[in-house]
Amino acid sequence: MLYRITITITSLILTMACSLSPTGRRQLTLMPEAQLAKMGDQSFEQMQKQQQLSADPKVIKRINCISQRIVSSMSEDNDFSEWDVKVFEDKAINAFATPGKNIGVFTGLVDAAKSNDQIAAVIGHEVGHVLAKHGNERISQTLIVQGGLVAADIALDSENPRKNQMILAALGVGAQLGILLPYSRKHESEADHIGQNLMAKAGFNPEAAVEFWQIMKQQKNGQPPEFLSTHPAAQSRIDNLNENLKEAQEIYQQNKARFSSCPS
Repeated sequence: MLYRITITITSLILTMACSLSPTGRRQLTLMPEAQLAKMGDQSFEQMQKQQQLSADPKVIKRINCISQRIVSSMSEDNDFSEWDVKVFEDKAINAFATPGKNIGVFTGLVDAAKSNDQIAAVIGHEVGHVLAKHGNERISQTLIVQGGLVAADIALDSENPRKNQMILAALGVGAQLGILLPYSRKHESEADHIGQNLMAKAGFNPEAAVEFWQIMKQQKNGQPPEFLSTHPAAQSRIDNLNENLKEAQEIYQQNKARFSSCPS
C-alpha cells in the first residue's frame, strides 16, 4: 500500500513538474487554472461583503490608472476591462491579486506610499504572483505534503499511537520548515523580480520598489527570523531588488515615454 502511494505521488511530481514559471523556474501545478480563477472570484466577492470599500473617487481613479498600466503591460492582448479592481478601507500597507483577474488595494498602502511608482511596485508584485501561478503551486505543494504524511502514517507502528503522533508532528514541522515556507519565500522573491520588471514595462521607475521596501523595513519591527517566515526579510528583498535594478531600468528607459501620468 505504501509502495503504491509513494509511486503515485512520485509519478504526479514527475509528470507535472515540467511546467516553468516566467523566470524559468521548474514548478508543480496540479490544479486547473479555471478552478483557481473561480476560487479567486469567490474570495474576492466574499471580501467585498465583509470589508468596506473606499468611496473616494480620486483614490479609485488613481488606483485604476496604476492598475491599468500594470495589467496592460502583461501582454498586448490583455484586456483591462476584464479585471476587477477595488480599493478597501483598511490600514494595512498592502495589496493583493487573485486568479480570476482581481486586484485589491488597501487605503493603508495609498497613505504610506510616497509616489505612484511605489504603489505600482506593490501592485506589480501581487500581479506577479498570479502570472507565476504561485497560488496553484502552493496548493499543489500542500497536497503533495499531505499525501506524504498519509504515507508516513501507514508506515508507522500502529501499536504505539503516542509514538506515531510524535513522529507525525515532527514530520509536519519538518515539512513546514523544509518545504512550504522556503517555497513561499521563493515565491515572494520571484514575484518581486517579476513585479519590478512589470512596473518598469508599465513606465514606473523600478527604483521605487527598493524605496518602498526601505519604508517597510522600518515598519516591520518584531518580524520573526527569516527561516520561520513566509516572506523574505525586508533587507533580503532590498538586496534582491537592487540586484535586478539594472535589468529593470533598461526596461523602464525603453517604455517610460509610452504612458501618461496617473493622478496622485
